[in-house]
Order: sequence, then C-alpha cells, then structure tokens
Amino acid sequence: MKVAIIFGSKSDKDVMKGAATALKEFGIEYEAHILSAHRVPERLVEVLDKLEKEDCQCIIAGAGLAAHLPGVIASHTTKPVIGVPINAALNGMDSLLAIVQMPKSIPVATVGINNSYNAGMLAVQMLALKDETIAKKLIQYRKDMKDKFIKDNNEGVEF
Repeated sequence: MKVAIIFGSKSDKDVMKGAATALKEFGIEYEAHILSAHRVPERLVEVLDKLEKEDCQCIIAGAGLAAHLPGVIASHTTKPVIGVPINAALNGMDSLLAIVQMPKSIPVATVGINNSYNAGMLAVQMLALKDETIAKKLIQYRKDMKDKFIKDNNEGVEF
C-alpha cells in the first residue's frame, strides 16, 4: 500500500514531515513530491496520472496561502485526498478555509493547521479498513497511547 505526500513548496517540508513520521510508525510505504498547482500544473498532472496507475491508496496534500493544491489534486483523482493547511499567512486560517470549503462532490478531508501528523494518522485509518495488519497495529497503537496517558497522569496534578 502506498500513500503520496504532495506539497507546494520546499519551505513546507518541515511541516509535512509529520505525515511521513506517522506512516513510518506503521510501516506504510509512501512517496513525497514538491509540486505546485500554480507553478508546475503539468508536472502535477503527470505525477497524479502515475499515482493512479500505481498502488496509491490516498494522497496527503499540504498547502499554504491560497491553498489550491489539495483541491486541484482532488479534481484529478477519485482517491481520498487529505488536506493539510499550512500556516503561511493569516495564521493559516486562509489555507484552512480554502481547503475545507471544497465544492460539492469534490471533497478534501482536512486536518488542523500544520498538523500533517494527523493527516498521516487519517491515512493509516483509511488503509486499516482493507489491511488487517495495519488495523492490528492501529489498535495496539491506541491501546499503548491510552496506557501511557494513564501512567503519566495517574498521580494527579500539583500546582
């Protein structure tokens, strides 16, 4: 199974690294691309055509400012697209609203501003629907998370 991570600028790499981290934790194969819906639209379409022919199950797309990239990707594929709004201006609210307000019939699942890790986790959940190994890892991950939280917070809070 494969996930594609696409973002529009080299400066977005640090924000989008979280998606790769989440996928790696579950042993999920991914590939990442820096592609712009505005600067290299032809190259973006070429890569999307390639992903359609391969075993790509979903696409994580990060974008700031006008944040058209996730929507443009969604218009070229029927694969699920997860949008990551990147804080580039207006505290990322412009990006968030641009990604979440997609027209009817062309959805983009959207996570919080700069929260590419959650985009990776959403991709994990999608893949777990069809892959029992990933599903078991996800169940164990959640159990471990709960156990750690209880252990770390079992003693109460002092101020």
